[in-house]
Amino acid sequence: MRYNRLYLDNDFLTPTTYTQDLSEYSENLKFEDLPEEVVERAKRIMVHCIGAAIASVGTEVHKKAFDAAVKANGGEGGPVTVWGTGTKLSAVNAGFLMGVMADALDWEDCSWTGHPSAGAVPDAWAAAEEKHRSGREMLTAIVDAYEIYHRIAMSVQPNLERRQKNGWGLTSWQIFASLIPYAKLYGFDARKTNQAISMACECAPVPSDFHQLTMSDHYHYEHGYRNRDGAIIAKSVEAGINNCRDALDEPRCYLGTMCGDSAKNGSSLRTELEDKKEYDITWLTRDLGKRYFIMDTLLKHWPANMWVQTPLELLDILQKKYGFGPDDIESIVLDPPVKRRMWASPDGFESITHAQFSIPYVLSRRLLDPVPGAYWYTKDKMKDARAAELSLKVKGGPSPEESPYDGFTLFQQGSYPMRTLTVTTKDGHTYTESMDCHPGHPANMMSREELSDRFRLQAKGILPDEKIEKALDALWNIEKAEDIAAVSDLLC
Repeated sequence: MRYNRLYLDNDFLTPTTYTQDLSEYSENLKFEDLPEEVVERAKRIMVHCIGAAIASVGTEVHKKAFDAAVKANGGEGGPVTVWGTGTKLSAVNAGFLMGVMADALDWEDCSWTGHPSAGAVPDAWAAAEEKHRSGREMLTAIVDAYEIYHRIAMSVQPNLERRQKNGWGLTSWQIFASLIPYAKLYGFDARKTNQAISMACECAPVPSDFHQLTMSDHYHYEHGYRNRDGAIIAKSVEAGINNCRDALDEPRCYLGTMCGDSAKNGSSLRTELEDKKEYDITWLTRDLGKRYFIMDTLLKHWPANMWVQTPLELLDILQKKYGFGPDDIESIVLDPPVKRRMWASPDGFESITHAQFSIPYVLSRRLLDPVPGAYWYTKDKMKDARAAELSLKVKGGPSPEESPYDGFTLFQQGSYPMRTLTVTTKDGHTYTESMDCHPGHPANMMSREELSDRFRLQAKGILPDEKIEKALDALWNIEKAEDIAAVSDLLC
């Protein structure tokens, strides 16, 4: 019997097998069974995520995370090469650092549940390099991570009432995007994968939006923490763990704790939570092996929060089309405005995260510095008086503010919020453009050529131009690599 939980009370549940079903899916997933378009999407996500991570090298967040990782490692040394630096660390510490790097500029992917690539790609690469796995095996692990992560994440997504009360803790379920690549590349069978998932359920942090309340750059570190946790959990299972299985089937563990009153237990809790729509356990295996959620992932065209992407794209289109500059601006109006994304300050910003979430700041930065990059978020730039002055000219239109949560609902349904940007110049001209699905949205995915150009921009100044081209060639043909360790030197 697959269902094998040890009961310590008399509250028996109707057995379910969700944890084991996901674990068997992971064990049995093979590269040759993946649709061509799924493999291609995994490559595009990989290229984009690695580029975003390399672009962070030299930022304050990178410097501090690098120092922490090397100290935790007891100095440099280990089997995994950190992108953009060439530093060798253990898989645990390299995964932490590369996870921070992947999210540092908010330039990686976004699903309607979080940023899975910041976990899946660094940890798949770290595990593959450590274990000398092939490119085909690594791509399979990335797809595996997306499919399991997304289903677990969807099963615990909070309803609007709970989001407003407790926040949206995307770095809680991020642990599954980080863990699964290790389970796959360490060659775990379904039993060990079940144990690894169950340990991750117990190690997942309590959901919190505290970083949004404080706009702290600690948010970027949280992605690295989950990568570290995924690695050490896998190593613990590899060494051997007794029991600890079927946690997704136990409402007193992950789903119940995340979604309801964990003091209650058993079938009464499950029924109560399902009645209140506090979770939907059927997400765990919904269309498993048939629908690939990796195909629904958005890639960000610009280094900014996902709800800044469309306004920024509209400004870019208008500026290139009509040729106005920062000194020409009388006003910029976004309609509808986005809740908690319209802040502007005459004093600038203290944190990278705060600036990345500000539509007015990022629009001003695009006008002053048209080429995107990490330098948009240096201390001098974020305190720049000229940028602050421009930011104050960005206002919301007449429509009611839209919540990002409303946008996530549209995103999940396959569309995206329509935005209109109107620029008025000092000479009285008015320019308007509208857009819903910006470049990088699944309905308007960036091509290989566009992603290659973004990678060149992200890596410029960190990797030599010749090496950038070699790295791109290797990444787009990663399924031909027999050993990921032989490719890593091209990324530093």
